[in-house]
Amino acid sequence: MSFGNPNADEIRALLKQVKTIAVVGLSPKPDRPSYAVARAMQRFGYRIVPVRPAVAEVLGEKAYASLAEIPFPVDLVDVFRAAEHIPGVVEECLAIQAPALWIQEGIVHEEAAGKARAAGLTVVMDRCIYKDYLALMTA
Repeated sequence: MSFGNPNADEIRALLKQVKTIAVVGLSPKPDRPSYAVARAMQRFGYRIVPVRPAVAEVLGEKAYASLAEIPFPVDLVDVFRAAEHIPGVVEECLAIQAPALWIQEGIVHEEAAGKARAAGLTVVMDRCIYKDYLALMTA
C-alpha cells in the first residue's frame, strides 16, 4: 500500500474550513515542536485543544486526557506522537467521528492512515501543518 497525501489545493481547502484543532501529544514545554506549532496555529486563529494526560492546560486551553473526553466536536486531529501510537489515535478519531487527521512531519504509519482514509477521514501524513499553512495560506 502506498499512501498519498492530498494535493496542495485540497490541503489549502482543509486549512480554510478547519476552526478547531485537537493536538494529540501537545507538550506544555515551549521548547518542544508540538508547542511551537500549536502556538503558531493558535495565533493564525485556530482554536487549539490540547490532548495530553496529566496536564491541566496548555496555551491557555483546557487539556483533555483523550479525544473522547473533549465535550465538543473538533474539525481536525493533529498528532505529535510516535508512529506506534497512530493506530490507537485513528481508533479514537473514528470513535469521535473526526472529519480529518493530520499526522505530523516525520511520523508515518501507512496502514493506520489508510484505515482512517477508508473510513472517510481526510488524512495528511508526514507533513508539518505549520509549514503547509505558511506555504499555502500566506503566499
